[in-house]
Amino acid sequence: MALAAQFVRRPQSLWWRKAIFQIHLWTGIAMGLYVVAISVSGSALFFRSKVNEAAPGRRIVTGSGPLLTKPELIEAARRAYPDYISRRVDLGGAPGQEVEITLYRGARRKFRIFDPYTGRDLGEAVPYSLQVMSVLLDLHVNLLAGPSGRFVNGLCGILLTLLSVTGAVIWWPGIANWRRSLTINLRANWKRINWDLHSAVGFWTFAFFFMWSFTGAYLVFPEPFDNLIDHFAPLQYYRLSAQDFHSLVPFVRVADTAPDARPKKRKRPTIHYSTGDQIIRTFLGLHFGNFGGLGTRIAWAAIGLSPPFLFITGAVMWWNRVLSREARRLRRRTQAAAI
Repeated sequence: MALAAQFVRRPQSLWWRKAIFQIHLWTGIAMGLYVVAISVSGSALFFRSKVNEAAPGRRIVTGSGPLLTKPELIEAARRAYPDYISRRVDLGGAPGQEVEITLYRGARRKFRIFDPYTGRDLGEAVPYSLQVMSVLLDLHVNLLAGPSGRFVNGLCGILLTLLSVTGAVIWWPGIANWRRSLTINLRANWKRINWDLHSAVGFWTFAFFFMWSFTGAYLVFPEPFDNLIDHFAPLQYYRLSAQDFHSLVPFVRVADTAPDARPKKRKRPTIHYSTGDQIIRTFLGLHFGNFGGLGTRIAWAAIGLSPPFLFITGAVMWWNRVLSREARRLRRRTQAAAI
């Protein structure tokens, strides 16, 4: 009881709070670049569907004369890219439409479009906007390292959950000062303003930081969570193997981003979700922000940039409190040795 009262009134004097502060500090420093990469890519991916919808499809080419046959188009592609092998020729659904040819050279792959009349190379089949989104998607899900990167991503999600919880603990300044930690004193010196920014932004975005890190870990390691949920609220729709489960989750599976792979409207069958299923749907909806329309995505994207901001302000605090002092001491020792 005495410890609880001390935490409420003067938490800074507790030894275990100091230990939690060190965990928070070094976890944040170690994961700084990861936080920046995963937050920026995640914020951009909230608009992935809009980018896909805006990407141009294949056009009708203005030309005359007979259309080239598949063998003639393959020969045109071979002349344009002699080191590549044509594996797929997609003529499109309308006469005169640009022809997409998939070319391979070992593990490298190209998607190019060609003139159906002359065989002239017309450029990339996949718009650069979709290519950028594909890279960001692979970075956000797999850290550009395949299944191994996804596993590491899940571990980092667990560490970020720990980071958010330890941040909430050390945020508490005591019953007499807690209101001050919710605001920013713009009249103070820059070091104090930086501290206020870190404290206030951390408080107001804590729920989002915790939610994204927790659900991010869940998306990589769903089985333990599913078993726990299923124990208390049986699953029906989501009672799947891990591989099948991931195929249901947007952003988890990195698919080919061809222009014609944009989402198409189709009638969905009516599904009756159990209480356990609804819990999982809540996890997915919160993580991806796929509810409430464009306004929710804009809000989620803006708040998604708060973790890099917290990393920057935290790094500045670390410099002010630790590194700058050590730098001054080292400079004094160097000057004394020179004298």
